[in-house]
Amino acid sequence: MSGGTEAGPGARARSRLTVLSGPSGVGKSSVLAELRRMAPRVHFSVSVTTRKPRPGEVDGVHYHFVDAPTFHRMAAGGELLEHAEFAGNCYGTPRAPVERALAAGLPSLLEIELQGARQVRAAMPEAQLVMLAPPSWEDLVRRLTGRGTEDPEVVARRLAIAKQELAAEPEFDEVVVNADVRSAATRLLDLVVGPVPGA
Repeated sequence: MSGGTEAGPGARARSRLTVLSGPSGVGKSSVLAELRRMAPRVHFSVSVTTRKPRPGEVDGVHYHFVDAPTFHRMAAGGELLEHAEFAGNCYGTPRAPVERALAAGLPSLLEIELQGARQVRAAMPEAQLVMLAPPSWEDLVRRLTGRGTEDPEVVARRLAIAKQELAAEPEFDEVVVNADVRSAATRLLDLVVGPVPGA
């Protein structure tokens, strides 16, 4: 990759790993799409999941879609940096691409669920945890119920999980409120490529 935002002095010696998490419906996909446009040099980890693709999702771009046996083989073989079950599906971060990017000095971003963020914090205490939050709880409810792609029971379960995730805000280093996609992406970019403590 070429172009984009540079990571600043010291990035080659010690690159920054940022973990982005937030409740379903908060707009993570939209913010990350804008961030990709703004900073093509940033390494974006592509998670592995057993979830079925949603309309418009591309294998290898949005997720690596695999079946359950393949996922469990990867987890057992130590190929995943973290893995967790969320809303009945398994998600995980392939270890090798992240390690290669960090070794090359590229600022790297993982978008994972709360369980996975906690695993990364335990394994890599220097990782920066960022929560993407809605402007209000009412806004998040509107976003989830307005999707129209899931039945009411699934939406209710996602809202219950969202409450738990938002309650974990004190565990995160930074909170970015997604009231406007471009503004949220700009703030996130500042965090991803900012100076690395001790670099």
